[in-house]
Amino acid sequence: MVREDLRNVAIIAHVDHGKTTLVDQMLKQSGTFRENQAVEERVMDSNDIERERGITILAKNTSIKYKDVKINVIDTPGHADFGGEVERVLKMVNGVLLLVDAAEGPMPQTRFVLQKALELGHKIIIVVNKIDRPDARLKEVVEEVLELLLDLDATDEQLDSPVLFCSGRDGTASLTMDGGTDMIPLFDMILSYVPAPEVEDEGDMQYLVSAIDYNEYVGRIAIGRIERGTMTVNQDVTIGDYHNTKQEYRGKIVTMYQIEGLNRVPVNEAKAGDIVCISGIENITIGDTICDFGKFDPVPFVKISEPTVEMTFSVNNSPFAGREGKFVTTRHIRDRLFKELLKDVSLRVSETDNADTYRVAGRGEMHLSILIENMRREGYELGVSTPRVLYREIDGKLNEPIERVVIDVPEDCVGSVMEKLGSRKGELQAMNPIGSRMRLEFLIPARGLFGYKSEFLTDTKGEGIMSSVFEGYEPYKGDIPKRAQGSLVAFETGEAVTYGLYNAQERGELFITAGTQVYEGMVVGASPKSDDLVVNVCKRKHLTNTRASGSDDALRLIPPRNMSLEDALEFLADDELLEVTPKSIRIRKRTLSNTQRAKDRAKL
Repeated sequence: MVREDLRNVAIIAHVDHGKTTLVDQMLKQSGTFRENQAVEERVMDSNDIERERGITILAKNTSIKYKDVKINVIDTPGHADFGGEVERVLKMVNGVLLLVDAAEGPMPQTRFVLQKALELGHKIIIVVNKIDRPDARLKEVVEEVLELLLDLDATDEQLDSPVLFCSGRDGTASLTMDGGTDMIPLFDMILSYVPAPEVEDEGDMQYLVSAIDYNEYVGRIAIGRIERGTMTVNQDVTIGDYHNTKQEYRGKIVTMYQIEGLNRVPVNEAKAGDIVCISGIENITIGDTICDFGKFDPVPFVKISEPTVEMTFSVNNSPFAGREGKFVTTRHIRDRLFKELLKDVSLRVSETDNADTYRVAGRGEMHLSILIENMRREGYELGVSTPRVLYREIDGKLNEPIERVVIDVPEDCVGSVMEKLGSRKGELQAMNPIGSRMRLEFLIPARGLFGYKSEFLTDTKGEGIMSSVFEGYEPYKGDIPKRAQGSLVAFETGEAVTYGLYNAQERGELFITAGTQVYEGMVVGASPKSDDLVVNVCKRKHLTNTRASGSDDALRLIPPRNMSLEDALEFLADDELLEVTPKSIRIRKRTLSNTQRAKDRAKL
């Protein structure tokens, strides 16, 4: 049976190519909101971090009604660290909108998500977005997308995919490069080109869990598509998975919702082809199949990609511990990390020999830094280590994760970028001019990118664009030089004063201002030399008959470097920890005592 009243589509694209903004306009123009309703921009980005950073972290489901057809739309993440989300949600749809920026063209994540869609045989609608940009390159971008389709061994039918030209910000779509007046051409194209789901409405019920949400009141909420049959509330079911990683068990559908616009609407029954959310089944996870009780028939499902980067999370034991956070104990941190596992299946948490420390592995630095940011906003205090890659042994050889990096820089910056990436074991794969800029493509060990972003922005005067995606595992590439800078370390506990900072700034770049509370062993700046330097930023000028305390005002301090969470994680050396609290981010030495560190160095 063909469900002509239904279309299931996903929007896939590289980060910041305008997926969420386009969905905003689709919702507005389909009549999902009242005409006078006040609606936030990027309404699909539901949490604060998504709004601040302008990225989508979790795949979101919505639906619109057009010509009596329900179009389920899934807005997927564009950042490589959340690629696991994209792989899974593509199992729920029959077609994809491939969104490409009219100036940037296809980027690494475009390749990654498009490859997954092609492997599943989905119909592709190419959407060139942001055509109102002054630097838009419409013809070249369409050719670049077709070249990418050829590269990825697309079928003849996929190579003939229709192309639309859109401006998500203006809410227009058109089949020509001149632009349109509304989104109707896009809606019509979805109805005519994306196939209606062909479903087996007869037979035993079969449902594949493609995503997981979590709610304090009902626990885990499974999101997926009914593959066959009919699902009803209070139905007894059998749950298991295709790879037999767990024993089949019995459950019950307690509540069931369908998505209407941005709301979840309770329903008592849903048919094959429908995307529904269900709750009431304990320990349900992505990749599980739910079937009629006693008639288990699993749906094939790709295993979730393993993590490639690991950090340690530990109890904050600095002299300032407990001043700002509500949750500071081992139990608090342990409970929060294991709670995160309920909704993030790409994460791994394991205990260590030290009862206060946990190993947390994820898909990349961004993946883990967003977990840290969420925890500090919730009131947690913790200490985290420098990120390190997870190696694998394949055929008796040590292998490491490799990233495909695409870099877009002004032509005069190419030399310094190639030199830096060459020293980090990067191998140049392609080099193409785009206007007055150059696009470089490298394969580089994941550890070679640690700490490079700030250097890259300095070398390209802030104009460079860099993005990466996991490529695979290759044999270990050898040693990579560590951070060239040393740290400026506080000599004593107290309050930083202008006089002490004025003397310290001659030794390097400062991270703090006058009035900042510091403690012995805290990193207060970066030294241009590779060795650490101990500086006394609390040192006051001794007052004499000829020295007045007010003359401090004449001392001029260079503005300090403000470190974001990502900057601080990049800066960390192996013997340092990052102290994260709701109000502060401090870099510190693992061993706080300057005397003890000097003794330890002398033993080496």
